[in-house]
Amino acid sequence: MNIGNTHIDDTFAEAFDMKYTRLIVTAADEHWLDAAVRELTGYSASVIACDAECGVERWLSPAETPDGRRGAAVLIFGFSRDTLAKSTPNRVGQCVMTCPTTAVFNGLLDAEATMPLGKTIRYFGDGYQKSKKIADERFWRIPVMDGEFLVADTVGVSAGVGGGNLILQGGDNAAALAAARRAAQAVFEAADVIAPFPGGVARSGSKVGSRYQALPASTADAYCPSLRGRVTSKLHDDANCCYEVVIDGASAAAVGGAMAEAMRAGAGDGVVAISAGNYGGKLGKHHFHLRQLA
Repeated sequence: MNIGNTHIDDTFAEAFDMKYTRLIVTAADEHWLDAAVRELTGYSASVIACDAECGVERWLSPAETPDGRRGAAVLIFGFSRDTLAKSTPNRVGQCVMTCPTTAVFNGLLDAEATMPLGKTIRYFGDGYQKSKKIADERFWRIPVMDGEFLVADTVGVSAGVGGGNLILQGGDNAAALAAARRAAQAVFEAADVIAPFPGGVARSGSKVGSRYQALPASTADAYCPSLRGRVTSKLHDDANCCYEVVIDGASAAAVGGAMAEAMRAGAGDGVVAISAGNYGGKLGKHHFHLRQLA
């Protein structure tokens, strides 16, 4: 099967269950909103080594936010509610409360569960923090040097899916990189998903396990052009460069839909094949077959 001149491998991406929360971050203007979001979503490419996988789901207009200011919907993924309950307050406290003019609201009002956010961060107020209830939601007002940091007491946690992926194989670096940018942009424009790697793209795809016992994952040698002849390669004969786009989402449907859009966007001249990473179905229960999505 082809999309244009691009061969679509007869394989599937293997994804797994995760938990996620959705935060609404607002600020006085775009400069400070961008600053807060960059910090909040930093060092969050993969839970292989990061405490969470984070990214901007979409930017919000003042009409879409609780306080009528510019905002961003940020998705944060972890393997359990408990891991999110540690990583999310840490990130918000260090990266958003410190940023001038910001506030944080719950973006999952009808979630299956909740976890503490402001309830944890409030102690920074050293006893001067104030609780405020608006409708059925409780917030904390924490005194800071430009006024108060307003943060939701608790935020929602729901079941999500992590690890949907595409591997774009180009005849050369320029073609593969252009394809990866097109595919990542398609994910950025889709609803309820994020692509957590830098710019939405990973150059260092991984496999489970390593010859070094301390490492849970190591380089995806089957897709490394420099290892042709030394390992069993999964590269197309004409491929000389690969990039991976990894997708986390609020549901399997959201991940599959984003993968389909990214695959169509990534296909094109110079992209000889599109494949996906899986582990024989042993890692995750969500299998996204590329030819079905195409």
